[in-house]
Amino acid sequence: MDARLILKAIGFLTLDAIGIPGNMIILASFIHLRIGNGKLMPIDVILCKLSFVNLVVVVVRGIPQSLNTLGIRKLFDQDGCNFIILAYRVSRAMSICLTSLLSCYQWIILAPTSGFWPTIRSTFIRRLLPIMASVWCLNIVIYVYTMYSYSWGLYRNSTVHVLNLDFCLVLFPSFSAFLVTGTVYLVRDFISIALMVLSSLCIVVVLYRHSQQVKSIRSPHQKIKNSAESRAAKSVLMLVSTYVFFFGLDNGIWFYTICVDASANAVLSDARVFFGSCYSALSPLVVIATNTKIQLKLRFPFSRKPLESPETTVSHVST
Repeated sequence: MDARLILKAIGFLTLDAIGIPGNMIILASFIHLRIGNGKLMPIDVILCKLSFVNLVVVVVRGIPQSLNTLGIRKLFDQDGCNFIILAYRVSRAMSICLTSLLSCYQWIILAPTSGFWPTIRSTFIRRLLPIMASVWCLNIVIYVYTMYSYSWGLYRNSTVHVLNLDFCLVLFPSFSAFLVTGTVYLVRDFISIALMVLSSLCIVVVLYRHSQQVKSIRSPHQKIKNSAESRAAKSVLMLVSTYVFFFGLDNGIWFYTICVDASANAVLSDARVFFGSCYSALSPLVVIATNTKIQLKLRFPFSRKPLESPETTVSHVST
């Protein structure tokens, strides 16, 4: 095994070792909160769903990639490949959509209490689950349709473009189909990125105004409230920054291989796959490091009495 394959195997095994337990810890913590408290805050629901799809991404992409790099071939038959690729693409799409939804939610929570914002806030919270269900259905329909349309197109066109995932092959009727499909997915991702960036900028503005207000506040309770809101918002900003960073690396390499060097070497291809999986594997570290509820559950997993923190009581309350 050459040095490139050794580094590739170490990289993906590291992502698996971090991403799988990390996402499972977040899921277990929120399930425990749900059982103990009877309900979850809307932002907790989003984080729970985000951890689930990130876990699926790491499992269906990271584990097969690691096994293939270690020399274990022919992991799946055609049906298995279809399932794995569909699960990966839908989960990856949901990861970016939920991260975008999370940033938009935090912006709405921090928005002013005057004007039309209270109506938007209450409507958004009330319809959060239908919104997430609609996004799930939309992504599933998109990827199921493209998967079966390309499968049929394979038999009608002798010109086939192959995307090699190492453990499976994705067949396109032509390079044009491959390019159009990739562009459509990229546009979808950039729309989500634009929403992330816009909402994040608004959050930064609100946090700056809050910091100016805190300087003149004498009430300790109000200072704690603003501090908890700031922690929740900064946690979202860190998640968005992490996603944008790895998204930029992933798609920067993809853009280079498509528009500059279509015969890019295997090192660039491996780098793109690795960076494309980093967010799902590393984002749990950001969530665990910034979420007080999860930290309390990790410190006191067997405590019968629910433990409260400032974040638990005020960080997600409309202000």
